[in-house]
Amino acid sequence: MPDVVLPVLDEAEALPGVLGAMPAGFHPIVVDNGSLDGSAQIATDLGAEVVSEPQRGFGAACFAGLLAATAEVVCFMDCDGSLDPGQLPQFVDALSRGADLAVGARQAERGAWPVHARVANRILARELRRRTGLRLSDIGPMRAARRLDLLELNLCDRRSGWPLEMVLRAHAAGWSIAELPIAYRRRSGRSKVTGTVRGTAQAIADMSALLRRIDA
Repeated sequence: MPDVVLPVLDEAEALPGVLGAMPAGFHPIVVDNGSLDGSAQIATDLGAEVVSEPQRGFGAACFAGLLAATAEVVCFMDCDGSLDPGQLPQFVDALSRGADLAVGARQAERGAWPVHARVANRILARELRRRTGLRLSDIGPMRAARRLDLLELNLCDRRSGWPLEMVLRAHAAGWSIAELPIAYRRRSGRSKVTGTVRGTAQAIADMSALLRRIDA
């Protein structure tokens, strides 16, 4: 039964829909990253395992979820309603077909992906290809890999660079990386990262720093 790590910061509005759409056999681990809207209690009431991570940051929440996971395969996805948990089985299937890491490439509906965030992602993906040869089109927020392998990558980023660091370290370790198309919908509630220029700028700074290390 795969574990699904769901980093959460004030996602009370989206949680019921996300957890209600979780495929059978997938175990949700909600990592509360300091919510003030009752997200942790809502997730508990809905039957999810809840982990508290006081250190703010997307990477900090994801890492706490990874440490809490016990399944052979661990999936990660945003918990804002923009992604469909029903697509998680195809990521697990990709691992069974030989991939070491499966990453989602967002196919966005109109208005779901702000222009500034989409452009920033495109530039980062292009720089990733230039520096590593990896032909990924997205640093996607839905992914899956084997838990023990992920722990061996020794991921260090605790902010917005976590998704890119995972890809970079996986590539350096010789992993096979598969990219799968995923639907990307309008999120529920207010965005804390890609929906704001400030949040996107922070993500760009974190990921750019990781890319510069390749050239160092």
